[in-house]
Parts: sequence; C-alpha cells; structure tokens
Amino acid sequence: MGGRDRRTRATMSTTASPNVARIPGGDFLMGAADVEEDERPVHRVFVSEFFVGRFPVTNDEYARFVRASGHRAPAIRELPLVAGGGREALFRDMAAPYEWHGDQPPAGHGNHPVVLVTYDDATTYCRWLSDELGRVVRLPTEAEWERAARAGVDGLRYPWGNEIDAARCNFLTDGAVKRQRGTRPTGTYPPNAYGLYDVCGNVWEWVSDWYSADYYGLGEARDPRGPEAGALRIVRGGSWVNDDVTMLRCAYRHKVPPDTYAYSVGFRVVCER
Repeated sequence: MGGRDRRTRATMSTTASPNVARIPGGDFLMGAADVEEDERPVHRVFVSEFFVGRFPVTNDEYARFVRASGHRAPAIRELPLVAGGGREALFRDMAAPYEWHGDQPPAGHGNHPVVLVTYDDATTYCRWLSDELGRVVRLPTEAEWERAARAGVDGLRYPWGNEIDAARCNFLTDGAVKRQRGTRPTGTYPPNAYGLYDVCGNVWEWVSDWYSADYYGLGEARDPRGPEAGALRIVRGGSWVNDDVTMLRCAYRHKVPPDTYAYSVGFRVVCER
C-alpha cells in the first residue's frame, strides 16, 4: 500500500491509536544471574526510545480487527502441544470461557486482554493496525519488553521489588482454585514506573524474537532483535495460571512453538511514531 493510500485510510479510519507509554532510550542490565541458564550472562544492552502499549491488546480492540479484516476469531481449533500428554480435556475446559461467538468476544470480557492468539495472529493484527494508522505497529523485541518491564531499575526480580505481591499482579496464589480464576480487566492492578499495566501477570505476552538459549552471550549490545531464525518463539511476563512465581520475573524467558495458543497468552504492541 502506497504512502498516500495509507494516509488516506488512516484519516478515514475510526480505529483509535494505542494508548502508549514513551520508554526513553538508554541502557540496562538484561537477564538474571541466579535463576535460569538461558537468562545468563547478565549483559548491558542499549535500547533506543520506543512507544509501547500501556495495556495488553484487549478483546474489544481485537474485535475491531476481526470485523474489519475477516481474520479468524479466537477459538479452540487444532490443539497446541501444551494440550498434549493427557491434558486435552483440561485445556478445552479452561479455554472455553475465552472462545468467541462469531466476531463477538466472550460476554463481559471486552476490557480483558485477548487470549487464544498465536504469534501469527498477533503479527497479523499489528500489520492491520499499521495500515489503519499509517505508522508501524509491531510486537516489542525481547530487549524492549524487558527494559519496559524493569522501568529504569536494574536487578529487581519484579517491576516493584524482589518479592511477589498479589496486590500488584494477577497470578495463581492457590493452585486449588485455578478453575475459578481467570484474566482480569486491564488496569486492575497498579502500573509500573513507566506507566505499563499487567506487565507481569494476567497474560503472557508475545515478543518478536526467535528463541536461542545462548543468544545473551552472542547478541548485539544495541537494539538486539534476537536470532535470525529458530524453531521456538518467546512469551514474557507470566500469567494468571502461574503459581510458580519465578515465571513472573522480569528476566524470565518462556519458549514456545510459534503456533501455540492458550487461555493465558496475549500480547501488547509497540507503535512507532
């Protein structure tokens, strides 16, 4: 689509620009020295200024995309690997409340993060929104995501400190009540110092990088974008189903096949200006 066509479409569009926070350019210490091997070595990375969604993409926002583009709505389809090993019935049961009916999100979930989306679903949404707005919208890189989550403070396990806090994010405090828990509306919990909500907990968030276990020792020191290819992608931040709170840490890297989808996986966007 040419520049004039894109500008015209953006002018005519009723799609609102994402509510974004400015993340200043600067360097930070990426990774963690004392937990997972693929979080090492801790290394200093410079990330240029960028603008990232204050909230994960919601069902209401995703619905505008589904209706305008005809893209498939979130639903239970061919099951991902995470549903294997005798877990199919549990997966279907847990995913059912998040299935859409046609182009309609689940009732009462409009302001909850969209889930049941694959990496390709997330990137297709970004391309559609780029055309709608006439500017580049994309997934954050892994380095951008971690810099935004850390909010200018190096070394902390969580955006607010080194101890988990159930008043600051949505996670599973008691595995026995998993079926009674679920996503929460975006903005339910306090933001971090950069004004980002749900950066830890509520839903895992797709980032753009391919996964490599040894990339931290080999990657670029300025605006790293991950390996050029791979077999696995990365989601960050942990979710409402996690009772292992180490998964909610700023440094935690969760590797998954790119066609994974789940009732606990969504995304937020970077909007270039």
